Amino acid sequence: MSSNGVEIREVGTITEVKRGIVKLAGLPSCIMGQLIELGPGAHGFVVGFTDREVLALTVGRADELAVGQRVNVRQQPLRLQVGPQWLGRVLSPLGTPLDGEAAPAGEGLQPMFTEAPGILARTPVERQLRTGTKVIDAMVPLGRGQRELIIGDRMTGKTTLALDAILNQQGQDVLCIYCSIGQSQHRVQEVAELLRERGALSYSAIIAAPASREASEQFLAPFAAAAVGEFFMQQGRDVLVVFDDLSKHAWAYRQLSLLLERSPGREAYPGDMFYIHAQLMERAGQLSPERGGGSMTFLPMCEAQQGDVTGYITSNLISMTDGQIYLSSELFYEGVKPAVDLGLSVSRIGNKVQSHLLRWASGQLRLELLQYLELLRLTRFASTSNPQVMQRQQQGALLRRLLSQAAHQPMAIEDQTLLFYAFRTGLARRVSEEGLKVCLAGLSGRMPEFVGEMLRANEPLSPAAHAKLRAALEDVLGPYLSPEPGATPHAIAEAPAR
Repeated sequence: MSSNGVEIREVGTITEVKRGIVKLAGLPSCIMGQLIELGPGAHGFVVGFTDREVLALTVGRADELAVGQRVNVRQQPLRLQVGPQWLGRVLSPLGTPLDGEAAPAGEGLQPMFTEAPGILARTPVERQLRTGTKVIDAMVPLGRGQRELIIGDRMTGKTTLALDAILNQQGQDVLCIYCSIGQSQHRVQEVAELLRERGALSYSAIIAAPASREASEQFLAPFAAAAVGEFFMQQGRDVLVVFDDLSKHAWAYRQLSLLLERSPGREAYPGDMFYIHAQLMERAGQLSPERGGGSMTFLPMCEAQQGDVTGYITSNLISMTDGQIYLSSELFYEGVKPAVDLGLSVSRIGNKVQSHLLRWASGQLRLELLQYLELLRLTRFASTSNPQVMQRQQQGALLRRLLSQAAHQPMAIEDQTLLFYAFRTGLARRVSEEGLKVCLAGLSGRMPEFVGEMLRANEPLSPAAHAKLRAALEDVLGPYLSPEPGATPHAIAEAPAR
């Protein structure tokens, strides 16, 4: 504060410096989360107290700090200068450029740590977030404002699923934020190049805290990403935030807590580990029209160890999110990509966010695929000549092939709807190999205009409308259809041996 032109500040002294942690003497009136000026280009914020000292995490240029150095307290929490200029950039959690360009200008100060919107400030999640991944959009649908955990072992395609979701937001009026925690700088550069090449960086921001940075910066990364997302959400925009991944974030916080000399708990994690992640996850949601109507969707990732989903961090995140997508290493090594295990994957939002036609076309797909996998297990060591069993095998193998998808090749929701409609009505089982390629390449561009109107209308179809849509599909697939439904050789050839 100031009096007669004289500014009065609380001043403290550094008593100890260690990796990302400073201990300060003095500062009797400081509070948790308060910003501290440690020196030129170096800041910190209060994270705890002892009987005689204040504990603070350092951010910025903290390598020149020394014992005995004077510090000043700022009467404000840790905040970011955020603005639309963050889009298209690769930045640190504090807004420092990592792409070699000038620092972005900001339009407003956004607190990094803040309370989540209350119940009355939210509305139910009712709009679908289109990820472009067929198995997700059809059987594990996501809504705008949802928190969906992506969990799996290392190198099973977790990042690929999230990046495909970002690529598919082109033209969907959804802003994306990719938060990289504890990864190599080379990996961050690869992600930036992919988004730039596919035209997705213009509506995305990358917030990176590589493994070479201090643990304090890695700890701040997801909170910075959430703060940037909240800036756009409060302006009425829809935002998708990807955290890659929160396992490394938990490791960074464990390291900091041990340096702060806090008592370790389960697996040496601190006692407030659950609270830290729950506080972060609660910031997602769909705001009410009175609050602007914006939404923020979270796709956090978590690394499992040898398929174990009962670990401390994994079970914590499962309990605080609205569902999980589990990627199986067994399916991945069999060549099933994306390797989504539908037996362990669920979306608690359900299919209420899907369009009426997609809900009808995909309603039985999960059950049919799981029954097919069980049938494969039962017939693994014995062949059968039962025509009914063989037909189920062919149908299940065809469904698995329809669900397979190459990396970074998202499919439009209209093409997915027509693809699964063709499967549900039996047309897909009658097409030739060439016709199957036509289905996988996308059918919406080949259909008459009234079909596009049906897909956009999102209304329940009458029996007459179903017949009209089926006739249009038969006309498009006519050159590839067999005269009568039967076993498709290309389908049975795709059945993998488990």
